[in-house]
Amino acid sequence: MLEFLSLHELAILRWLHIIAMVYWLGGEWGVFQTSYNVVNPSLSFEERMRHMNTAYRIDILARTGIITLLPLGLHMGYLWGIQPLGGGWLVAMWVVWVIWMAITWGAFAKRGTPIGNTLSLIEDWSRYLLIPTLIIVSISSLLGHGPFAAGAGQKWYSAKILTYGSLLIIGVILRLVMHEWRNMFPILAQGPNPEVEAKLKRSILLARSVAYLYWAGIMLTAFFGAVKPF
Repeated sequence: MLEFLSLHELAILRWLHIIAMVYWLGGEWGVFQTSYNVVNPSLSFEERMRHMNTAYRIDILARTGIITLLPLGLHMGYLWGIQPLGGGWLVAMWVVWVIWMAITWGAFAKRGTPIGNTLSLIEDWSRYLLIPTLIIVSISSLLGHGPFAAGAGQKWYSAKILTYGSLLIIGVILRLVMHEWRNMFPILAQGPNPEVEAKLKRSILLARSVAYLYWAGIMLTAFFGAVKPF
């Protein structure tokens, strides 16, 4: 079994990468569609809460895909000879992924509780640190300063990291929208509130306006990985 995994390592990683990308794109579409009912004031509070819980259950799969894409991409990049960090660094990277997944799923499972809020805050901060790192590293590599190789037929990798890091910014915006929903729904549980409904309407308009850019960016990122145009 180990011999099989070693022989087909790159192919298996590529397969998992495709699955993670599908969950990312498909999951975001599911959350987008569910959001229509979350902010619909003509529905009962209980019905809206049911749709918001559905949105969270869909979103956790999208977030799992987003998080998993990075170590998969870096692992494949090492096998392609584009990124130089392998061996113990790859092992450490996957250990970090396990911890990150535990935080993400813990925040989902305990959402609405103090520990869930703490884990969600940690998850948010992981993005605040990761986003500038990915963008700076990818731009540096595209300019030929490393750490990723940028020879003929290799720049697509840094471009893909750049679009991925940029998309995480949009992901943060969408996460903040869902945080806002979580804070406003306990107020709605007390009865109709026009002010909160107006805030929900504004937040969903923002989310939907960036969602289209999000999907276009996801498809561009997939294009760089599949076509490797430069």
